[in-house]
Parts: sequence; structure tokens; C-alpha cells
Amino acid sequence: MSDWLNTLTQFGAMIDEPHRLQVKASKTQTRVVPLLHLRALSVLGPEATKFLQGQLSCDMEEVSRRGSGLGAHCNIKGHMLALYRLMAVKDGYWLRLHHELLADGLANLNKYIVFSKADAADLGDQLVGLGLIGPGAATLVERVMDRAPSEDDGALRSGNKVAVRVPGDRFELWLPVNEAVELLPNLLEGAELGSTEQWLLSEIRAGIADLRAATKEAFIPQMTNLQALGGVSFSKGCYTGQEIVTRLQHRGKLNKPMYRARVASDSVPAAGTALHSAERENVGQVVLAAPTEEAGQVELLAVINKAQADSETILLASQSGPALELLELPYLLDPSLFERKS
Repeated sequence: MSDWLNTLTQFGAMIDEPHRLQVKASKTQTRVVPLLHLRALSVLGPEATKFLQGQLSCDMEEVSRRGSGLGAHCNIKGHMLALYRLMAVKDGYWLRLHHELLADGLANLNKYIVFSKADAADLGDQLVGLGLIGPGAATLVERVMDRAPSEDDGALRSGNKVAVRVPGDRFELWLPVNEAVELLPNLLEGAELGSTEQWLLSEIRAGIADLRAATKEAFIPQMTNLQALGGVSFSKGCYTGQEIVTRLQHRGKLNKPMYRARVASDSVPAAGTALHSAERENVGQVVLAAPTEEAGQVELLAVINKAQADSETILLASQSGPALELLELPYLLDPSLFERKS
């Protein structure tokens, strides 16, 4: 990994902490973003699909068909322990997630995998990710894979490389670190390095949640709109936490969905930061936040009590903090989720 970080600094990256990369301001729209904040583990073996089908919220047959997809690993109460992007590879899957949850994610999978013909492993420093954003992103993928996936969650494999199209006309490219070192100069012809914050902002604008240590076990999948992104199947068989997740969908009422918002702030609120209204404390919680292109402005995803979001002004950090401006999500939520079922 030191070779990778050294290569990035040679191209102008500023790595002020191990998992955060900054770059100089530029008007170039097409960006290659080293995904230093994300890591990957593998689940490989003849029963890898069967094992993950019984553990994660997504339909593994659909993940295999498309090549990629989102999926949550929940506890028995339906609260998310980890949120993965899965990628189908030879003999199984790569699962990427935020670095803070890698060790716990692997440990939780290993609790159940002992009776399966599959093995879970930390891919460590062997594998790195690149996020490709901007109008030339698909062209960059074509330099590596000959063509780019045409549908969201579509993936292509070439040797040890996987390219995934993710919502928002963006791509993730995962590959061995030595290949990334060799490939980077080619990708940066006509593009520039992008920062961690730029990638997070693109995730927020695509309405895609992520978990951090501070929000582990804080949400059930529907609270982060995961069902709208194909990350929850209500027709597959049992999986850990399935009873709670399915009961909410078919019998319950979702009181706390995830919203996208903008707020005037010179600092970026951390995941888990509480939100308030003038009338009530702790009406929501920040999921993910990043600065925008405009100085002093932050966009974020937050799980908020719908009753307060519909009728009150939501405030950041304190009951006298700056007000959130709620923004549209890039997908629709089923209105029946917010209705009490008989």
C-alpha cells in the first residue's frame, strides 16, 4: 500500500490522514478518486452465494446476474452491522465497505461461515478502489475494460479487475495495487485526481448511505432507503434480521426515512451527529456529509423523524444551530411505507 500512496503523492495528492485524500482545486470535471476510505474483503468457495444469501438483505442471484449490488448484514433485530457493495468475481464475491467496519464485518461473517464451504478473508493491501466521476468517466472505464457497464449495478471483469457502474453515472474500479500503480498515469490523461470529499458528495447526491463506527447498528435497511436501491429483497428466503425487516415492509410503518439536505456550515458534521428541531431534541442523525463546491455549504444524508421533517425546521448540532434545507432524492420512496398497515 505504501507504493500506492507514494504514487498518488507523485501526482499531486495530499494525504493528510491514512484514509483521506485532498487535491488542489481544479476546473477539470472528470476525476479519478482513490477510494482510500473503503476496503474490501472476499467470500470465496462453492457455497459463497448460498452463504451470503442467508446472511445479507439483498438477493444474491440478482447480484450475480448484474455483477454487483448493495446489501446489508444485519443483527437479529434487523439493525445494520455493515453495508456492502458486492462484486461477483471468480469463485465468489468481493465485499467493499468503510474501513472503520472492516474488522467487525469480517468477524461477523466468520461467526456463521464455519458450516459453509466458503471462506471469508480480509483482502488487506492487495486490492484498491478508484472512483470515476464526471463526463469522461465511461471513457476512462473503456480504456481499462474495452467497454463500460451500461446499467446501474452492472459489472465487468477483466483478469483481476472489476468495473462497476454505480448510481449517478459513476463507476468504481477495483484492482490489485500493482496494477493500479501501472494504470494510474493512463487514467490521468484527460482527467485529474479527485478528493475523498468529492466522492462522498457524489454518493450523497446519488442518495447512497454508508455506515461508520458511530452509526453501526443505528439503522434498519429501510431507514437508509436501501430498498429503493435494490439492496433489500422481500421475496428471498430467510437471512439474519429478515423477520424485522420484512415485518416493517408488510405490516409496519416507517417513521424515520433518510433525507438529503443542504446546510450552511464551515465544518462537516460527523456521521452520527444529532439533529434537532426548535420544539424537540434528537429528531434525526447524520449518515454522511461532505462539503459542496460552494464555500461554507455542506450536503448530507440524514435519517430524520418524518413527522418533524414534514412540519418543523430541522437544525444541525443544537436547537439554535443552522437550518437544513431538504433536497430531492434521485429516486422515489414507496408512499405505502409511511402508512400503518391493518
